[in-house]
Amino acid sequence: MTIEDAQKAVDQWIHSVGHGYFSELTNMALLTEEVGELARIIARRYGDQRPKPGEHLDLAEELADVLWVTICLANQTGVDLHQALLDSLEKKTRRDSGRFS
Repeated sequence: MTIEDAQKAVDQWIHSVGHGYFSELTNMALLTEEVGELARIIARRYGDQRPKPGEHLDLAEELADVLWVTICLANQTGVDLHQALLDSLEKKTRRDSGRFS
């Protein structure tokens, strides 16, 4: 699946199953919540914390949730994530080409 395909698939789901996008502000709050859940898993799996008995620690699921809400925000604000990522790679390459050598 390409980034464009992902944006289209999320948009189709939102309009057929989800009954429309949440507001941009609500989705920003949801993104923050999902990043927090991802951080909890990273802290328990790779940091000093240990999981609680029975705690669900699915890293892939939380990364996908972060991606989902990011795609929602991009869709509803008119951002082409494919182009945005290409632009970001170009910027980082130009800025950091000699930084780590």
